[in-house]
Amino acid sequence: MTDFSDQQIDRIRLLEKKCAISDASNLRVGIESLKEVHGDEAFLCYNEDQLIGFLSWYTSDRIEANINAMVHPDFRRNGIFRSLLNHAVADMHRIDIQHCLFRIPSNSQSGIDCIQHIDADLSHSQFSMTFNSIQDNIACYNHLHLKVAEKKDTAFLVHCFAQAFGDSASWTKEYLDNTSQEPTRLTYLALDKSHPVGMIRVNTIQANTAVIHDFCVLPTVQGKGYGRNILAQLITLLQDQQYTEIRLSVVTVNRQALSIYKSVGFEIFAEFYYYSLPLLSISK
Repeated sequence: MTDFSDQQIDRIRLLEKKCAISDASNLRVGIESLKEVHGDEAFLCYNEDQLIGFLSWYTSDRIEANINAMVHPDFRRNGIFRSLLNHAVADMHRIDIQHCLFRIPSNSQSGIDCIQHIDADLSHSQFSMTFNSIQDNIACYNHLHLKVAEKKDTAFLVHCFAQAFGDSASWTKEYLDNTSQEPTRLTYLALDKSHPVGMIRVNTIQANTAVIHDFCVLPTVQGKGYGRNILAQLITLLQDQQYTEIRLSVVTVNRQALSIYKSVGFEIFAEFYYYSLPLLSISK
């Protein structure tokens, strides 16, 4: 994909709608992340002048590639998905990607059948949530505030993220370094008076859409109400900045986080399955 004009994006959006209706699924292929600069990589398949196939991918850590794909219902079982995937894999090899993670709507039987056909394993599932309205019963901590993280905060961010999510400090630092370069992404530090207690990040993928991610509180201070307050403060900040669509995702087994998000005003929009496959398996 080299053409990022409105006309080209509209073709992709039309294909997404057609596939979603045909499969009765909550298909989302991340159209808002298709940008000429700092955007996802994408491959398209045309039948004459009709777009019939799409695959996009991105990596945050240069180890795992996250993949979205779709094929027009009338052109399936013709090897289009496999062909698009092979083109993407050729590019992934150049930067030593090790694994692919495919995102499939839980209610897309055709997508699940396709991904199981290539022997991918179910890794986990996530709820996609959208913000509805702020709840009034959130106790306000006047001593808690958010500030945009600076270079000097890196050590805390790495420590907080690694402790909360169980990743190594080296992987976490590389991940944060790689993603901090993106102009649409901001990292906020949560401070209780002057003491850092957590972090939360936002990717403003469109003029009116913000996606919250990498939200965590130090394990040593969890259970004290920081999470709800941090989230509520960030939502107020985003609303003041005129973001009308605020989204986030949560692993379905993380019931504690799910409960916090619901209590603040988020609602489940859809569930997505994530299937994993080593790159070498695809290359065979």
